[in-house]
Amino acid sequence: MNEQESLRERKKARTRASLREHALRLFREQGYQATTVEQIAAAAEVSPSTFFRYFPTKEDVVIQDGMDTRLFAAFDRQPAGLGTVAALRASLREVAGSFSCGEMDQLREAFTLQVTVPEIRARILDDTSRMMQLMTEALAKRTGREPDDLAVRTFAGAMFGVMTSASLPYHRVPEGGVTSTLVTDMFERIDEALGMFEAGLPL
Repeated sequence: MNEQESLRERKKARTRASLREHALRLFREQGYQATTVEQIAAAAEVSPSTFFRYFPTKEDVVIQDGMDTRLFAAFDRQPAGLGTVAALRASLREVAGSFSCGEMDQLREAFTLQVTVPEIRARILDDTSRMMQLMTEALAKRTGREPDDLAVRTFAGAMFGVMTSASLPYHRVPEGGVTSTLVTDMFERIDEALGMFEAGLPL
């Protein structure tokens, strides 16, 4: 990537982060239902059409938190000799430890919206295929196989299923509300579940 392309990518990342930051603030101040895409775009000083270049729907500004980008970048950096599941676990731990206090607050706010707003919960199901494809492509790259290889797709589905199952108990708001500790606990539970998967899921 040359300097011009790098500058363009940094600008896009700043715009995306600004849209998400202003969206979460507006959701907090006036409620999710009352906030429009036009208001989010205006707060970020871009046009509504620019918003939709970054996020297909209003729900996606909550769901697409950039965690997948961090996760698969970290996965790509893991040593070649490390087992596939071990590499994913190491990547998750790296990502979990990379969030600043402000980013953790954003995760907490987004997670609260994900478990309380029906439209967002429904959109998460739609987003599953995108995440599955990203995981399949990451595994294919690491193993030197094709993304449509049956073994790759099966393994990706199994890992995705383990991660989803481990996070399901957190898909509701506890009595004390969603806290940063709860988000951290979820990362740890997913890591523990992947450890079971890595060991062959003995029962």
